[in-house]
Amino acid sequence: MSLPFLSAEHFNAFVLVLLRVSAIIVTIPVISEATVPAKVKAALSIIVSLIIFPLVASQIPSINQLHFIELIFRMIGEVLIGVTIGFVARLVFAGIRMAGDIIGFQMGFSVANVIDPMTSQMSSVITELQYLIAMLVFLTVNAHHLFFQAIIQSYALLAPLSFHFSGQLMQFIFDTSRDIFVIALKISAPIMAVMIFTNVGLGVMARTVPQMNIFIVGFPLQISLGLIFLGITAPLFVHITQAIFISLEGKIVTMMRLM
Repeated sequence: MSLPFLSAEHFNAFVLVLLRVSAIIVTIPVISEATVPAKVKAALSIIVSLIIFPLVASQIPSINQLHFIELIFRMIGEVLIGVTIGFVARLVFAGIRMAGDIIGFQMGFSVANVIDPMTSQMSSVITELQYLIAMLVFLTVNAHHLFFQAIIQSYALLAPLSFHFSGQLMQFIFDTSRDIFVIALKISAPIMAVMIFTNVGLGVMARTVPQMNIFIVGFPLQISLGLIFLGITAPLFVHITQAIFISLEGKIVTMMRLM
């Protein structure tokens, strides 16, 4: 059996598919992390492109008649489609990271930051813990399958070389970005409430017993209570992240319809 993409026209079409697929691969959570070797990402992009290319090859128009400048902009559009799809999931993990930073700061772990190997930035140990748990939940609910499905759906909803950045899409991205703070508040609210009451109690003790060194007592107390309630609220954290990841499919489809 001859390979259909050996001709120049089919090779050009395959490159367009590869652009969209690779843009999704390098932006979705877990796979896009810095700890995943670039060779693995490149190989996965090529393999997925080879699998779906026969399914969408008939939908890809010829690019021979396009001017070079127009072709460049159309190719950038294919990349933007993939990046925008992956961007939605990145926002969810940004909210989880923000929640971890808030909890770590409230517990007093802001002075015990570590270098995150995935982002090469400083973050609290609580942030890293919650981020790793969220990644496990992401894989457990098969949320990564949504993005491979989104690759196929994107060709059903968005014809190749037809990307359009509309005002409705911008509004949707802004609304989705707002969810970062909502997610962070949902996850961190129980620990924040405990820390607020703890600080109020320490303040009362400092006023009533001035001889007591509040810093020596308060620091280990905040860490201990924070870790205890972090364990107690762990099922709630898993439930919230599961619900968020499951809802990603609807957001991705809605976003593609607005392009």
